[in-house]
Amino acid sequence: QVHLVESGGGSVQAGGSLQLSCVVSGSDNLNCGMGWYRQAPGKERELVMAKLGDGSTRAIDDVKDRFTIFQERATDTLYLRMNSLKIEDTAVYYCASMSVNLTTTKYACETRYWGQGTQVTVSS
Repeated sequence: QVHLVESGGGSVQAGGSLQLSCVVSGSDNLNCGMGWYRQAPGKERELVMAKLGDGSTRAIDDVKDRFTIFQERATDTLYLRMNSLKIEDTAVYYCASMSVNLTTTKYACETRYWGQGTQVTVSS
């Protein structure tokens, strides 16, 4: 079982920066990655950026040059550094832990645990 607690959300003007934190507790022997999702009003939840177990990083195109995901092993904390924020980045951001799904043919790496979410609001 993995427990995730986010913090760091808030309100910022366009062009500003925020850093989200996610403290991870518990363990998952099938963990295959950690990431950040977001959900804007009226939209589906989307994966923003993830760090996978093979060392690769996955990200949507719009944030690749503005956001950075990194982990601090000593404190079991996952971060999302967001620079040059845009109004369209406004959303609830969720920390996520991914596990290998052994019931799938290709042992897919899927999101299994979620944090409670933290609101990010970007204004003009």
